[in-house]
Amino acid sequence: MTGLVRSSVDLDPRRRRILFRCWHRGIREMDLMLGQFCEAEIAGLSDEDLDELERIMAEEDNDLVRYITGAEPVPAHLQTPLFERISALRPDFSPVVDEKATK
Repeated sequence: MTGLVRSSVDLDPRRRRILFRCWHRGIREMDLMLGQFCEAEIAGLSDEDLDELERIMAEEDNDLVRYITGAEPVPAHLQTPLFERISALRPDFSPVVDEKATK
């Protein structure tokens, strides 16, 4: 998946803003991680979950990538059920390989 698939027409302004921000993080890995999570979950998140998601989104992208991929331990303030749900979504970052070119 390379971009937004879900329509935001049925979302309130806060959810639309969060969905947009999740897909426009600054580095592609975070676009994929947060964007895909947000697309799947945004409609059902409570106000408290949205508050927490915005706190998570305030973290530096490179730090989040390292925490989510396990390259660095997750700090205590991010050890939450919502962050675990985000981390459980593992987009495939493998490059697309042209099998014809490898033969």
